[in-house]
Amino acid sequence: MTPMVEGIGIHKSFGATKVLQGVDFVVQPGEVACVVGPSGSGKSTMLRCINHLERIDSGRLRVDGHLIGYREAGGKLHEMRESEIAQQRRDIGMVFQRFNLFPHKTALENVMEAPLVVRRSPRGAARKQAEELLDRVGLGDRMGNYPAQLSGGQQQRVAIARALAMSPRLMLFDEPTSALDPELVGEVLDVMRGLARDGMTMVVVTHEMGFAREVGDSLVFMDDGRIVESGAPREVLANPREERTKAFLSKVL
Repeated sequence: MTPMVEGIGIHKSFGATKVLQGVDFVVQPGEVACVVGPSGSGKSTMLRCINHLERIDSGRLRVDGHLIGYREAGGKLHEMRESEIAQQRRDIGMVFQRFNLFPHKTALENVMEAPLVVRRSPRGAARKQAEELLDRVGLGDRMGNYPAQLSGGQQQRVAIARALAMSPRLMLFDEPTSALDPELVGEVLDVMRGLARDGMTMVVVTHEMGFAREVGDSLVFMDDGRIVESGAPREVLANPREERTKAFLSKVL
């Protein structure tokens, strides 16, 4: 089986700061991979490298068997044209901490936008799909609302529906609940649980250890740009092997 995500020896620096230091990771199709760790450990950078929002400095990063953002010739990587990279990103949905919705468009219009503009979908088909997706995330009665008329949890669910509108093979979540009030976290996690049940491949950077334990198929703990420990979530959370993992979990569990 071809991995959905495969990273080999990934290095990434910002100036003199080494953010990723030889990261190796594999995510299989249909797997929910959760990534945890302290702030500044490289979690979000690793996620952003998967769809080439950040360029890797060295290593190889493949999605569904294809190099992302680069083609290889003579053992060297050559960056693709932006139009080619954009085409690759069509199959990778991403949900950010902040919702980044168009404030002047309704929930329905936000979800319709990418299929209309990027895929050139007929308006009727794009609208039907958007209505179905908003129903799926529990917002069938909020389609005509603008982002300012929605709670943070509702806006994040619109953002998830918007990402799903491109029919991605892979979904990336960058701490999708960290900007939400505590009472709104559950409604977003419920949507993500539904995606997991439907077999969506997901890489989730999260602080929600309960979600990782319940829904995750694998868990990666990162610190200082390295993967310190990985394994089955219940095993890593209950019986961490590494002292750094133990110290982190003692503060968050």
